[in-house]
Amino acid sequence: MKKHILFSLVIATLLFAAGGVRAEKADQKKPMNIEADALRYDDLKQVSVFTGKVVLTKGTIVIRADRLDVRQDPDGYQFGVATGSADKLAFYRQKREALDEFIEGEGETITYDGKADTVTFTGKAQLRRLRGATLADEITGGVIVYENLTDLFTVDGAANTKGPTGALGTGRVRVMLTPKPEASAPAPAATPLPLKPSATLGGAAK
Repeated sequence: MKKHILFSLVIATLLFAAGGVRAEKADQKKPMNIEADALRYDDLKQVSVFTGKVVLTKGTIVIRADRLDVRQDPDGYQFGVATGSADKLAFYRQKREALDEFIEGEGETITYDGKADTVTFTGKAQLRRLRGATLADEITGGVIVYENLTDLFTVDGAANTKGPTGALGTGRVRVMLTPKPEASAPAPAATPLPLKPSATLGGAAK
């Protein structure tokens, strides 16, 4: 990301006001499976280009896009660039470690770096955290970088990006956070009945 881009907001452990993000650790070592309408392999560049209703799965990771360029370096690390169509953004989803929570996001382009363990959403970028199926937190901006290894998010409003009219964008970053659900309060202990004097000894009348 270029250093001169303005309005950069770094959110450490934002995730989102509820502790670290920590995605599934095992995903990085899982095989990558891809389905698409067509495949073109460039042997010179060592790049596979999938097009048409592309669906990638890698452990709990799911990526959906119109086009996906994938390559693997000599050390076995995988890299992918997912591109959305004119009417649909590229989509990313991953489960959080040991929780019933998911991180999902969208962008015109989604870049997956298996070596750095980062995901970058570019263009109309959105990132959400869901507790089960319920939306908990949401971030929007021009560029969002999710760094799994350090639990760090970088959100950029991309203020120097020109819109359709040629005017500069507002560069605003928008964040919606919800409080972490409180643990259920324990039921109050039963109040003991007060002792009462007895007119009898041993419970039997004399």
